[in-house]
Amino acid sequence: MKKAVFPGSFDPITLGHVDIIKRALPLFDAIVIAIGVNADKKYMFSLEQRTQFIKDCFADEPKITVNKYTGLTVDYCKIIDADFILRGLRNPADFEFEKAIAQTNRKLSGIETVFLLTSADTSFISSSIVRDIMRNGGDASELVPKSVK
Repeated sequence: MKKAVFPGSFDPITLGHVDIIKRALPLFDAIVIAIGVNADKKYMFSLEQRTQFIKDCFADEPKITVNKYTGLTVDYCKIIDADFILRGLRNPADFEFEKAIAQTNRKLSGIETVFLLTSADTSFISSSIVRDIMRNGGDASELVPKSVK
């Protein structure tokens, strides 16, 4: 079974995340959307809200599960017997940052990272931009799935 972990804070999940996940579905037998928990990070949405946003968004997709985790992503992958980490790349800066992490993860654990380029129509979306729009009373509805709206 080919199982991938798509890790992130998903604060909130965006249409960019949704695009990567939907395009990855044919590549894997199962995708675990893994919400990383960082006690030092201040989130806009609670863990329960973020989990529900994702579950609602993918309610009709049996290949997707949603879990939370703490610690290193590669350790979580070992716990759930996942062989791949899924990541989306928006730009060259993302690639350079993610490449270093992927190489380290492979060296430490043998777990491969699969990169998908974001679609042109979602490549500008980031959770931090969405949060800034929401904090300032703007309309981010065209950037997030209906479950977040």
